[in-house]
Amino acid sequence: MSSSPRIVLVTGGSRGLGRNAALALAADGADIVITYRSQADAARQVVTQIEALGRRATALPLDVADSGSFAAFADQLRDTLQGWGATQLQGLLNNAGEGLYASIAETTHEQFDHAVAVHLKGPYFLTQALLPLIADGGRILNVSSGLARFSLAGSSAYAMMKGGIEVFTRYLAKELGARGISANTLAPGAIATDFGGGRVRDDEHVNGMVASITALGRAGQPDDIGPVAAALLSPSTAWINAQRVEASGGMFV
Repeated sequence: MSSSPRIVLVTGGSRGLGRNAALALAADGADIVITYRSQADAARQVVTQIEALGRRATALPLDVADSGSFAAFADQLRDTLQGWGATQLQGLLNNAGEGLYASIAETTHEQFDHAVAVHLKGPYFLTQALLPLIADGGRILNVSSGLARFSLAGSSAYAMMKGGIEVFTRYLAKELGARGISANTLAPGAIATDFGGGRVRDDEHVNGMVASITALGRAGQPDDIGPVAAALLSPSTAWINAQRVEASGGMFV
């Protein structure tokens, strides 16, 4: 990898774990491109926070459910990189997503298809579109979930997509190894953010349940995850490859 400043793309970087990861990566010395779907003001605030850390940052709109837009997004990203005097990314964090809580009996075709578009098809074809922009020796990190290892009623469709992402990650590592690119999965446990309507953060029953099944005795916070993402995207951890790293405080151990 070159000695020029690292540039990392974080999808869904305007809020929650994506925002925290973007800030942690900036604190670790990376310049950051974040994407957002609808929260432009929040994205601008993240850019301002990153710039306050002395790093370059910009925010680009992207709907990961719209795979037909990825070629145009790649062109926009290429222009952004050129504006920074660069041609490639050193890291990609596929983080953007949303919750789906419904029993198997109640999950609709529309919900399932949307989950596929956001959590499976989106990361697959966005990564494909960005492969020419990822530097040899770079890093890819895909966000999964603890729910791909353990089962909680009402999360079957979401968990299935995340299981698929974990398989995808291993194949990325296999196929991109010749370019020196390593790929891993980060699987957070239950984190108190606005994800899924803020259930873990705002529902005392859910928060207490999570704490009761977690070895460290509490639900996770965004600050528990962002530094892990930064570490797994660091050049210093490049020998970690094709791995699933769960950051859950020890749920269901």
